[in-house]
Amino acid sequence: MTPEHRRLQENEAREVNWKRWGPYLSERQWGTVREDYSEGGNSWRDFSHEQSRSRAYRWGEDGLLGLTDRECRFCFSIALWNGNDPILKERLFGLTGPEGNHGEDVKECYYYLDSTPTHSYCKGLYRYPHAEYPYGELKRVNADRGLSELEYEINDTGIFAENRFFDVQMETAKKSADDILVRLTITNHGPDAHSLCVLPQLWFRNTWVWGCRHEGCSLKPRIEASGDLQFQTEHETLEPFTGEFGPHPDGDTVEMLFTENETNQEQLFDTPNFSPYTKDAFHRYVVDGELAAVNPKRRGTKVAGLYRLNIPAGESREIRIRWQRTDHESQTPFDEDFQQIFTDRIAEADQFYATVIPKTVSDDERLISRQAYAGLLWTKQFYHYIVEDWLHGDDDIDHPPEARKQGRNHHWQHMYARDILSMPDKWEYPWFAAWDLAFHMIPMAKIDPEFAKRQLTVLLREWYMHPNGQMPAYEFDFGDVNPPVHAWACLRVYQITAKQGKPDRRFLATAFQRLLMNFTWWVNQVDGNGDNVFAGGFLGLDNIGVFDRSAGLPENTQLEQADGTAWMAFYCATMLSISLELAREDEAYAEMASKFLDHFIRITDAMNTIDGTGLWNEDDQFYYDHLQVDGQSLPLKVRSLVGLLPLIAVEILDRELIDQLPAFKEKLAWFLKYRHDLVRHISFAEQDNRKTSLLLSIPSKERLKEVIATILDESEFLSDFGIRSMSKRHATEPFEIQFRGEKLRVAYVPGESDSWMFGGNSNWRGPIWFPINFLLCEALERYHDFYGDDLQVECPKGSGNLVNLQQAAEEIYGRLGNLFRRPTPSSPRACLAGEGESPENKIWHQNVLFYEYFHGDTGRGLGASHQTGWTALIATCIEKLHTDD
Repeated sequence: MTPEHRRLQENEAREVNWKRWGPYLSERQWGTVREDYSEGGNSWRDFSHEQSRSRAYRWGEDGLLGLTDRECRFCFSIALWNGNDPILKERLFGLTGPEGNHGEDVKECYYYLDSTPTHSYCKGLYRYPHAEYPYGELKRVNADRGLSELEYEINDTGIFAENRFFDVQMETAKKSADDILVRLTITNHGPDAHSLCVLPQLWFRNTWVWGCRHEGCSLKPRIEASGDLQFQTEHETLEPFTGEFGPHPDGDTVEMLFTENETNQEQLFDTPNFSPYTKDAFHRYVVDGELAAVNPKRRGTKVAGLYRLNIPAGESREIRIRWQRTDHESQTPFDEDFQQIFTDRIAEADQFYATVIPKTVSDDERLISRQAYAGLLWTKQFYHYIVEDWLHGDDDIDHPPEARKQGRNHHWQHMYARDILSMPDKWEYPWFAAWDLAFHMIPMAKIDPEFAKRQLTVLLREWYMHPNGQMPAYEFDFGDVNPPVHAWACLRVYQITAKQGKPDRRFLATAFQRLLMNFTWWVNQVDGNGDNVFAGGFLGLDNIGVFDRSAGLPENTQLEQADGTAWMAFYCATMLSISLELAREDEAYAEMASKFLDHFIRITDAMNTIDGTGLWNEDDQFYYDHLQVDGQSLPLKVRSLVGLLPLIAVEILDRELIDQLPAFKEKLAWFLKYRHDLVRHISFAEQDNRKTSLLLSIPSKERLKEVIATILDESEFLSDFGIRSMSKRHATEPFEIQFRGEKLRVAYVPGESDSWMFGGNSNWRGPIWFPINFLLCEALERYHDFYGDDLQVECPKGSGNLVNLQQAAEEIYGRLGNLFRRPTPSSPRACLAGEGESPENKIWHQNVLFYEYFHGDTGRGLGASHQTGWTALIATCIEKLHTDD
């Protein structure tokens, strides 16, 4: 057992609270729904980036490469000033949704480089230019660009030319659970010496000014100087801590500055301040030279050490910070023990990942996997949102408009979130998204299975799940409908931990009981006609269809969704598998298995028979959505992931287990004997050659081969970098339809979206997305488990190269790896095209970004640049290519 595994064990046994501190600080609290108290719900406008340096947050905090405790009481981050910027760099800058030509977009250069699951060691890097940061230029140029043009990124400005930037590397190490060491290494990569102000800062989240009564509100805490560079803290629910800033690396003076984490009311709202010392004091002191901005009595709720550096070309400087519980205080915080702790924790991190990442991977794949896991761990965030309190406002602050009580999320007043949750991206999506989180937990289970299980369980608890059984989608509208992947994630996490020798049946059973409520909600809400064909609004694939599926259709019109129906079949098959697994030790679950078998059969039959031919098109050998208009059915012949998703609804039933469950076996036999009308299109009637299992799936073997051939066709779905979300055929053959006097058109768009549907910041009409690629590959593996080498296909289509379905899945995993791997040691990574990568500039070579989605032809990263949530699945893909599981 490695030291990190031991820490995980101690944390789970509640012996040592190793996870109390971590990189849980958001990277953007401004512009979120939680901080929006406007009448119309315009979150970007109600709390702007410009206000963020002067205005206290109500529901969280943010910062640059920050840390906080699990309740976000005491926070740490870094602030920088290059002597040229108009503002202190305290947080990441980006464009709001209305400002970007493809929606919101961070305009910074930063990387998550390492982390252990307990955050005993973390490493991140921020790249800061010498010249004035081009805030105005980024806004102006992007505003002038249209949907068809590329986004104007920070690298495009030339600000990093000639390597005129600082790399600010932030590392943290824990000596003990409440002894936190920070090491900042600042390197000047430019050709000339340059000055830099560095302010490591610590502060208390403002939980006292609002007059709130819910859990987490507190009396005003205090930070007070106890030495030249030492301070003490006092907080109602957090033990006293002693902190200290290390000496100046060049022997110069370090100033310790104090202020309050309070809004500058006078500046923003022309009303009196609560305190003469406000949140923006360090900006005013450093940038504006306003010496009276900080508290001369050296106390407050926010403290910083001010290091004024001048770093010669090619040299580095190191700054040290440490805070620890006062009752465990070290008298020599920066002696040789400080460096040894970092040396030990780095070695322990290496030991831990040596047990996680297969030994046979290349050095480049090891780096990719390690940074994928790092990003997954860095994107944990303290998420706080009590909907009832948010709607009604706070006693001691101006009450929000009355209309808000009937506004956003007012049907979710039971929602009480105050947890560390896995975010998709802590700047672009600093709020949980239920279906994203399900995918996050697959790689997470490999490194921290207990955290993965708790994340999946918490969204099923009564303070998250709606009383009617619906799971919350995301804060912009908790009532939106996302793909039902939660059960699949619960089952996969259970299976991953079982392979580790720790099957947790209690977790699986608890999740199953709550998922039953969610399943019932789906059946009641989305199967509008009771015909087992689902027409359920927005299903996570944003603009993939002809219509905006989150909006209603005209009267006497209904969309029968191939993917919506497939998702429900997938949900049924997964719940069937869970119930059969639980029935191994409790036969009562066999009755639930019978229920899900019945559901699956009826959904699959409807999908294959509705309107006479079902959603399958015999001429095209593909599944399509159908539009019901005035009683007539019209197939919408868009060749997209919609037609591939029926493949994911597949499970294999073990005959040996079935023989142990008489009630379930009898139900299965009854269907086979008496309901030929329902089972004639269902492959579970097929037996494998060993007659040891039955296949439960939507397509027959013949239809399966046809769809897989389409998937593996490079002129349609198969890219050098994975499976496209739409067939490339639509580049020259767009789908068009006249509907209610309007011409609707769907074409292949491999890059950013060419429409403003869903804000314009995602696109499912051609790019490569990890979650669906992963589900399709998993499905191919399960089909192979059943058919073996009896089912072979050409890969790629037309190549004459026959492979089984396991090999086909591995080909796709490998192509997904092409997004990140270097073809040669000096070649750029496909995902980083345009992000400073060049063969001659090795400074950029070792850092990887994990984008939200990828260009369908070139592999260029698109959307959120740090979505190491579901894109961390690349670590799982690499593992699958190097193991026999």
